[in-house]
Amino acid sequence: MSERAARLVHVTPEELANLAHLRRARDLMDREYARPLDVAEVARTALMSTAHFARQFRAAYGETPYSYLMTRRIERAKLLLRQGEMSVTEVCMAVGCSSLGSFSARFTQLVGQTPTAYRARSHSELETVPGCLAKDITRPARKSY
Repeated sequence: MSERAARLVHVTPEELANLAHLRRARDLMDREYARPLDVAEVARTALMSTAHFARQFRAAYGETPYSYLMTRRIERAKLLLRQGEMSVTEVCMAVGCSSLGSFSARFTQLVGQTPTAYRARSHSELETVPGCLAKDITRPARKSY
């Protein structure tokens, strides 16, 4: 049995409660990604201090709360850009980013091309992909260095 699996077998009630609080906070980010959210607000949802929440979130999900939120925003931005009805600036604002420069830099980092280039390219390869698989295929991939 792997170390991680062994740890899961011996989860304390306190750890289960922490995971439930973290899941509630993650669900808030998934639902409200377009709102201006900050880590302190999300931490309150998890009933934790900001620093404790950030540590616990990273331990549970492998990335910081801010990184998770930005990945959700970029994921949604990719969909809006593929639809081609909005400008890059409109997409930036629609997904909750207030700075076009920061949005473009993060988009390029996660997707590997600028939002403008992504919007301009053909996405016909996704037309035949079932919706249940599209999310996994189009999810921005985080590079681990």
